[in-house]
Amino acid sequence: MTRIISGFAGSLRLAVPPAGTRPTSDRVREAIFSALEARDAIEGMRVLDLYSGSGALGLEAASRGAREVVLVDRSAAAARVGRDNAKLVSRAAPRGAAPQITVSSSPVQSFLGGTVGPWDLVFLDPPYDLGGAELTHNLEALVGVLADDALVVIERSARDLLPELPAGLELERSKDYGDTAVHWIATTPNEEPTP
Repeated sequence: MTRIISGFAGSLRLAVPPAGTRPTSDRVREAIFSALEARDAIEGMRVLDLYSGSGALGLEAASRGAREVVLVDRSAAAARVGRDNAKLVSRAAPRGAAPQITVSSSPVQSFLGGTVGPWDLVFLDPPYDLGGAELTHNLEALVGVLADDALVVIERSARDLLPELPAGLELERSKDYGDTAVHWIATTPNEEPTP
């Protein structure tokens, strides 16, 4: 069972796609969101949840005050579950304060090729068997649509190395939670060349 941990939809149970996803554990989600709230990185933010599965990460952000959330998963079954979960979360929102939540069933790379930023917070939780080259392509596509002080939170197998990051992104920190590694990626400030 997956549930929303906190915020206006706290304790709400979320459906999970029947196959092909690996929901983030409550323990890992709580650690991620405690750190995000400590740095005031959720309230009023535009959030992307890539490889969203049930949408638990993006919907947790919505419950905690994100103003816009987009769930992206190419699986039709996952997108259907994400839409149903998004409706449940929207219905739990205080009157007149529901975040904008949309779901896209596009492949992540296609979605990133057509999205308009700036995005403040991105969850990138691909299947563990996604190759490093494809993850790098996702990150390269993200660089141009991120806000100046954006965060990208990547969840991977603790056995996998984080691929080389493209220019414009830097590793802030990594932490292992059993078999899961969470990597915090920050945008690097634009450096103007000196005349």
